[in-house]
Amino acid sequence: MPAFDRIDRISEEVRRELDKIIREDVRDPRVKGTYSVTRADVTRDLRYCKVYVSVFEEALREPLMKALDNAKGFIRRELGRRVQLRYVPELIFESDTNMEYAAHIDSMLKSLEREHERDQ
Repeated sequence: MPAFDRIDRISEEVRRELDKIIREDVRDPRVKGTYSVTRADVTRDLRYCKVYVSVFEEALREPLMKALDNAKGFIRRELGRRVQLRYVPELIFESDTNMEYAAHIDSMLKSLEREHERDQ
């Protein structure tokens, strides 16, 4: 159990630092709009890290993800400078669609509620 606690702590530290690096140091003009680094999952061997990014404006999602992929080397190098790890994990950026999914479920529930009210 303690190994998972350690990995969870490392993942959270990596997430915080990645958020800072992307917001403050990446100079790509495609990195704009409202987005958030929602989660970072570091593997137990510290070799890989899946980074989930939530983008609130649909039109900016693809350009932002491409910009992050282009800046991956720079971001990884900065992460290595800021976080003391045996290995700096290889970064894999993924779009986090949980917000859209939650909004979709919410709209479906409201629609069902309106239907139910109309039937009564």
